[in-house]
Amino acid sequence: MPSDVVRVIYRKYDGSAHRDYPARRLAEDDLGVWLGVPAGTESVYHGRPSVEQIPFVLLVPHHGWWTGMFNPPPRTSEVYCDIATPASWEGAETVHLIDLDLDVVRRRETAVVELRDEDEFAEHRARWGYPDDVVTEAEAAARWLLGALGDGTEPFATSYRKWLALVV
Repeated sequence: MPSDVVRVIYRKYDGSAHRDYPARRLAEDDLGVWLGVPAGTESVYHGRPSVEQIPFVLLVPHHGWWTGMFNPPPRTSEVYCDIATPASWEGAETVHLIDLDLDVVRRRETAVVELRDEDEFAEHRARWGYPDDVVTEAEAAARWLLGALGDGTEPFATSYRKWLALVV
């Protein structure tokens, strides 16, 4: 039986800390593992202690080069996807991801979908020597997400709402 609590660990490509927090396993389906993070959850962000002010649900896909964060109001991003290496699970209790800088975001009020942090991606690609295959996969994931967040592709249309309702 999988653990109820999953530790989510994001690092940058050079191994430095990015995000680290506990989440509650909500479900697993054909899309991936759904994790809930309630407000008040203690976390680490860029190596510094933090507390999550707004709850969210994280989808860790089984094979994708991304994760999806689904947010309630008042957060201005309804969906925030980090481009990351495919998840590496340590048992059922810990998931490791390498954040690859690029983000695809859908804004709540306007439904505008945007690609963010291309400059950071280019800088880190040069500094840390992202291999060509990593660059290709990251850019392909970003292109796919740009379409999927705008065209009603699940889980980005409505299916996430049932999981988000469990943590708000």
